[in-house]
Amino acid sequence: MKKLAIFDLDGTLLNTIADLGAACNYALAKMGFATHPISAYNFMVGNGVRRLIERAQIDADEATVDKLLEYFKEYYNEHDCDATRPYPGIPELLKELTSEGVALAVASNKYQHATTAIIRHFFPDVPFVAVLGHGDGRPVKPDPSVVFAILNIHPTPKADVVMIGDSAVDIETARRACVESVGVTWGFRPVSELRNAYAERVVSTPAQILELIKNPGY
Repeated sequence: MKKLAIFDLDGTLLNTIADLGAACNYALAKMGFATHPISAYNFMVGNGVRRLIERAQIDADEATVDKLLEYFKEYYNEHDCDATRPYPGIPELLKELTSEGVALAVASNKYQHATTAIIRHFFPDVPFVAVLGHGDGRPVKPDPSVVFAILNIHPTPKADVVMIGDSAVDIETARRACVESVGVTWGFRPVSELRNAYAERVVSTPAQILELIKNPGY
């Protein structure tokens, strides 16, 4: 059995795309820029909020991005749970893993304040050993620093660690950290992205994650 499961947040534990898109559209509208359909944001998220904004307004200079980021946070900090919901089966998965003695952690590119607030709101009873977003000078995924930070908090042999996410960013992070990767198909990116990133496993239900963690040779 694996001893530590590290989960991505957006697109893996929670469907956050509507609230992320709404916050970005709010920021764009505040500065007179065109907004985007919510569905377009599936391919803009994944590398942190700043990169999201740069993709949403590709000709924005650094000062404009800074202002858009300010507006984004102004909105998102108040509306981050409006439409966001756990994916079906995720609360049950986390509960079962906890009961099996598997340590749980979150590694997100979302800024730390929002990461902490959202996890506390949706999973108040889950005893995560670490909930790390972007902050403290740590580079965003796919840099593996966030995985190393989690392992410093909760030392675990890498052979006993699995990282679970919905995008190539997560799979590449796991590869660079030398831990096993599992891609999930219910998130924001197509299955082809996970396979092209060489995910070691690809699953379509949370129940399959439980089976993989309990029986790594499954």
